[in-house]
Amino acid sequence: MTNMKDIFQHLKGRRVFITGHTGFKGSWLAFLLHEIGADVMGFALSPATTPSHFDLLNLSQKIKHVEGDIRDASTLSKTLNDFQPEFVFHLAAQALVRPSYDDPTATFSTNVLGSVHLLDAVRQCESVRSLVYITSDKCYENVEWIWGYRENDPLGGRDPYSASKAAAEIVFSSYERSFFTHRPLLGAASTRAGNVIGGGDWAVDRIIPDCIRAINADNPIRLRSPNATRPWQHVLEPLAGYLLLAVRLYEEPQRWNGSWNFGPSTHEVRTVQNVAEIIIDHLGRGNIEIVESQTQVHEARLLQLNCDKAHQLLNWYPRWNADTTLKATALWYKAIMEGQDAEQITRTQIHAFFPELT
Repeated sequence: MTNMKDIFQHLKGRRVFITGHTGFKGSWLAFLLHEIGADVMGFALSPATTPSHFDLLNLSQKIKHVEGDIRDASTLSKTLNDFQPEFVFHLAAQALVRPSYDDPTATFSTNVLGSVHLLDAVRQCESVRSLVYITSDKCYENVEWIWGYRENDPLGGRDPYSASKAAAEIVFSSYERSFFTHRPLLGAASTRAGNVIGGGDWAVDRIIPDCIRAINADNPIRLRSPNATRPWQHVLEPLAGYLLLAVRLYEEPQRWNGSWNFGPSTHEVRTVQNVAEIIIDHLGRGNIEIVESQTQVHEARLLQLNCDKAHQLLNWYPRWNADTTLKATALWYKAIMEGQDAEQITRTQIHAFFPELT
């Protein structure tokens, strides 16, 4: 893995604009950039959960916080242009598969049209030198083969969420080829990360938050698909990739554009049941109940990424294996359950992951 010290130094004092900073990944990114010393502005809806990592970190007092909807094109564009950022990270999204069945219109309008608004705002903002446009590993047409998907594999999606992310990638490709290649000082890339876990996630229908809620309520952890596998990685893994890629795009825009996968080794895949068992072990309590799904919605059982491009060209590799990732995640929640300060435990884990910050 590339030593990140120079990357952090490059970002220190830079104006960085983040969409979706009130979400799980976005709050970790905003806090990390604040720790680095960047000048951060976030644009997002208010936190979707209570509690939220954003609120626990008191991020509204640490960065420039703007509440807004990326479907509101004029407000988004004005906010971006007033700030005149050098770096943009686009994370705002409806980020869950099962809710996309309940409200596909909101999913497509946020993930596709909202992304169009962000890209068009960047198109009109000359200060932007680096754009990292985050989608999802679910943008690939998943045929559930055992090989990892590569950046040039077909896009698609059976469920509305996956289809919206594939569509967002097509939109990005269009903007990149139609507009961004004509700006020699702008580097733009899309990124696709495998299933991300870590402290501070309270979303519904995600394995770690579901485990924590069940354990807190002294209820069994109910698993619909215990044998489903995912490429579990700590939230800081793809964020390291995004920051590394962002700086490379700034330095050599045309060399690093395109699409990039950031995921764990295929040897680090774990089943949903194994994840739940490890969480129980670290928290010291809880039990599992296998239940039959009550819905007919399709859920992929196998999905993993091929990250050779990031390994060989960016020298990006995961720092933590699955066991370390699950331990850090469980201990984050355990600390919160014991009344410890979320800001301190988050900072401690960031410094453990990035010794370059110490």
